[in-house]
Amino acid sequence: MNTYDKNDAKSIEDYAQQLIGHTFREVESWDAPSQVQEDEASYGNKSRKGGLGNLIEEKFFGYKVNSDERADFPEAGVELKVSPFEKTQKGALRAGERLVLTMISYEKAIESSLYQSHLWNKCKLILLIYYLRDKALPNNLDYRIHFAQLFTPPDEDLKIIESDYKTIADKVAAGRAHELSESDTMYLGACTKGATAEKSTVPQAYYAPDIKARKRAFCYKNSYMTYVLNTYIAPGKEEYEKIITDSNELKEKTFEEVILSRINKYAGKTDKELCRIFDREYNNNKAQWIDLTYRMLGIKSNKAEEFAKAQIVVKAIRLEENGHMRENSPLPALKFKDLVSEAWEDSELFTYFDETKFLFTVYRKVGEEYVLKGAQIWNMPYDDLNTTVKKGWENIRNVVKEGIEFYKTETGKGLVIKNNLPKKNDNEIIHIRPHTQQTYYVFEDGEVFGKGRLSDSDELPDGRRMTKQSFWLNNEYIVSQLEDKLKK
Repeated sequence: MNTYDKNDAKSIEDYAQQLIGHTFREVESWDAPSQVQEDEASYGNKSRKGGLGNLIEEKFFGYKVNSDERADFPEAGVELKVSPFEKTQKGALRAGERLVLTMISYEKAIESSLYQSHLWNKCKLILLIYYLRDKALPNNLDYRIHFAQLFTPPDEDLKIIESDYKTIADKVAAGRAHELSESDTMYLGACTKGATAEKSTVPQAYYAPDIKARKRAFCYKNSYMTYVLNTYIAPGKEEYEKIITDSNELKEKTFEEVILSRINKYAGKTDKELCRIFDREYNNNKAQWIDLTYRMLGIKSNKAEEFAKAQIVVKAIRLEENGHMRENSPLPALKFKDLVSEAWEDSELFTYFDETKFLFTVYRKVGEEYVLKGAQIWNMPYDDLNTTVKKGWENIRNVVKEGIEFYKTETGKGLVIKNNLPKKNDNEIIHIRPHTQQTYYVFEDGEVFGKGRLSDSDELPDGRRMTKQSFWLNNEYIVSQLEDKLKK
């Protein structure tokens, strides 16, 4: 086995590439330059956070795990990160988790500049070792390593990361760390640390000692790391278009300012005029208004690189002449069995809102056309998510857990199935409703009801099946979140 020069980043990378194709169990058995003794069962324990990374550090590179603020290889300025990736059913690659960089301290003043911070030592040059997480395998040690490569963010990303750092640092310095959310920022996030909210909540000792906040760490978001994986580590899997083609644009404006200025310059034009400008057929389907958003940003494929990195979801908001929004807004489909087994802060719904930004493009109806009013970048406010949305999620979860009750009801449209799930007016922000136009139920006696197919349904915890459902954002709530100038 080759050795490495701790002063040379390329030498460290070359040494790490000997890991490719091997399992952690194989690495553990190698005669690597380690003086560290560790129980194999401990490294492979799924409840041990970072166990596989510790194995690589101690057994392969031969240094003891530490909490040093410097990079893992300080002489070369290289930080080591061992992280999972997963394959979707369609064969796409995605990062298995966000990439945690270093803790945010509440005990001392936070550095105002990214490049003067201890974070910079941890994020400027990273040796990424990626392994495929196969949940079917009984032991973590049997996961196989696929990639080992140095990564540093490109200049255009660093400008956004620098802006993200300032957003987080400003909030911490204002004594508002308890209001932090990953959706506040683009690529660099502030993720929670600790097994439970109760155990990981501490005073903001330096800036607001009387106000407690969750422990948090700087991280590269899951969406950003998925992009890095597919672009730099395993290129060729996905293709995106850049919104920012010249990084000099970000010298005078933030990314959000660039986005809003590009869309707002078309304010006052109708949807038909925009279709003519961008040579798009006016067909009045729902995709039309989202397509127009991307065209205004200079994107033809609806796959914007920056949006993929930052998990920004485009939503077209159409207001009627009276200012009301006719339709509620769907969220990704849910799985009933996952819902009842989740804790709130690990739930799909919390994670979605905690990590997602939305680009609202707002139109208002005038006669037979919709006039563009402008755009707004929005994320779910901290209090709304952790009070109202949480309560709605709990109420729905409790009904599913106890067993949904179904009622056959005759209507003017024929026989329909109703249920006792909470209704839209039971919560100001979210409700649950079908995610598909086709109905499909399987009851406890085996009776099948509906014109859909099995794939249009989801299995309930008790074995029955129900038409596939999702959470929806209430239309009145969305309108309440719009800036006043967009509602007029």
